[in-house]
Amino acid sequence: MLDLGINSIILGSKSPRRRELLSGLGIQFEIRTLDTNEDYPDSLNNREVPRFLAKLKAEALLDSLKSNEILITSDTIVLLENEILGKPKDAQHAFEMLRKLSGKFHEVITGVHLLSKEKSKSFQVVTNVYFKELSDSQINYYIENYKPFDKAGGYGIQEWIGYVGISKIEGSYFNVVGLPVSELYEELKVFVI
Repeated sequence: MLDLGINSIILGSKSPRRRELLSGLGIQFEIRTLDTNEDYPDSLNNREVPRFLAKLKAEALLDSLKSNEILITSDTIVLLENEILGKPKDAQHAFEMLRKLSGKFHEVITGVHLLSKEKSKSFQVVTNVYFKELSDSQINYYIENYKPFDKAGGYGIQEWIGYVGISKIEGSYFNVVGLPVSELYEELKVFVI
């Protein structure tokens, strides 16, 4: 377990996957969220969007932080040929996303921001994900049974589609689930010093 001294950890996310992943590090934490406008400048390079949004979410919660608290916020995108695939609006949109991803490689990029009253630190982690060719019936089965409407790119690697549709990944598996816990652990060790 990471010794954080007298510091308290705050996770600025409603995501059950992020909550589960952070719990896996053996760190005690509480959840604190605030609905934040997630707009970003059109001029921003798409690869920088996750880090930008993670910082935006953190800054929205800055006034709520006590002197001994460290806030963790993050944002994950799926980047296919420089196009950001966000969360699908509905089943048709999810189908279109998965059809685009089928047979191709894409990047999953998670930006993480650590914030306290005294300092802040941003980093991001990139994982390459390779999808097999997916049939329409596979895509429809997944959408009907797993309803991936809260997931960037319209899929969860930890679900059925990840079992049958992903041929390999390069990088952090947990990053694709939603939080690069190994890298976060190392960054937290430095941040609390």
